[in-house]
Amino acid sequence: MSSVVYRKSLPLRFDVDVFVAGGGPAGLAAALVASRQGCSVFLAEAQSCLGGMGTAGMVPAFMTFDNGVNFLADGIGREIKEALAREKGEDSVIPERCIPAEMLKRVYDRLMLESGVKFLLHTAVIDVIAAGEELQMAVCAAKSGVFAVKARQFIDCSGDGDLAAWAGAPFEKGDAEGNMMPGTLCSLWAGVNVDEFLASGVSPRDKLAQAFADQVFTVNDPHHSGMWRVGKSVTGGNVGHAFGVDATSEESLTEFLLEGRARLPEFERFYREYVPGFEQSELVGSGSLLGIRESRRIMGDYVLGLEDFKRRAVFADEIGRYCYPVDIHPYKPSPETYKAFEQEFHQTLRYAPGESYGIPYRCLTPQKTSNLLVAGRCISCDQKMQGSVRVMPGCFITGQAAGMAAAMCCQNNCHSRALDIKELQQRLREIGAFLPNA
Repeated sequence: MSSVVYRKSLPLRFDVDVFVAGGGPAGLAAALVASRQGCSVFLAEAQSCLGGMGTAGMVPAFMTFDNGVNFLADGIGREIKEALAREKGEDSVIPERCIPAEMLKRVYDRLMLESGVKFLLHTAVIDVIAAGEELQMAVCAAKSGVFAVKARQFIDCSGDGDLAAWAGAPFEKGDAEGNMMPGTLCSLWAGVNVDEFLASGVSPRDKLAQAFADQVFTVNDPHHSGMWRVGKSVTGGNVGHAFGVDATSEESLTEFLLEGRARLPEFERFYREYVPGFEQSELVGSGSLLGIRESRRIMGDYVLGLEDFKRRAVFADEIGRYCYPVDIHPYKPSPETYKAFEQEFHQTLRYAPGESYGIPYRCLTPQKTSNLLVAGRCISCDQKMQGSVRVMPGCFITGQAAGMAAAMCCQNNCHSRALDIKELQQRLREIGAFLPNA
């Protein structure tokens, strides 16, 4: 590939205490906490809304906020959960865990506007300016052009670890062979008799074998996550896997967005013909953002691993605890890989009520950087642990911790590794974080 030299003076549009890359659940939590601690904050979000996978990606449900005994995603997580419940209304038929995307967008909009955080949508982070291990500016691109943002502390909540990777932090992707979990293009369906579907007791997964025999699908994938109620007659579909997608490649994302949209009519036929209550259903939309489960894992001062999950790890520097099972969607569609997934997800790597693992602060501090934190699915962990911590309540936990840590670094004029961990834990407890061991 040939190259060109391109030089341009950039306007410095913002000079803030804390810069946040990405307005998904981790970025939103980080920005809210840092702002509420008195810091000036600027957040850049590339999509047309805040919320990431739960809004632009149309993922139809939160995973667990609690472990059956304790509310683990407390603090910002509880605030958002309760705000969405109020948005749904007391008489709502939408289950507690399910996400009506438009309502969640409004919840996020209000929280950010009330917080005083400066933020822009349709604004992509495209580069970073650093001097050695210290980041100085983030470079953003928007409709008005390319501009720079100066900050004292930076938080990478991009999901893919873009800012950290561009800053030179080491990272890993996939397993030893580079295999990563498939993505999903989530979707919205109207005209569903949800009550009839629920009363039937029919599981769409049980109908797949006949549909495969009838050649309904071009990809016979036995891992079918199914439909979730997001309205009176509306469901959200977490169906169809994009096998082989790489979220750090625009070519790959383009390929699998096109493939996902092309395959959705197969699911429309499947549900209409095989599942009670869906006879009159219509596909009305798909996510503007491909649902990504895995991409870069930024290597930090500690790599949270599978053994930590198994031993219900406790850390002196933990900034939260979580409990979601190790949910590694198979890399290829086959009965064998799905059977192995079922065994792991439902039995081997699942907790009993009351159990959880700790997330150490060192997972948020990328190697080879001094004023950068990561939060969300790109924190420092191995592939198995990413399969657990990647979901939205986990992102609220790590996001609020990163926001608090960044605020403390600004207030104490110190780098990310010079924080008093006990003070960080105390201040996190003050905003509701679940830290029984601190």
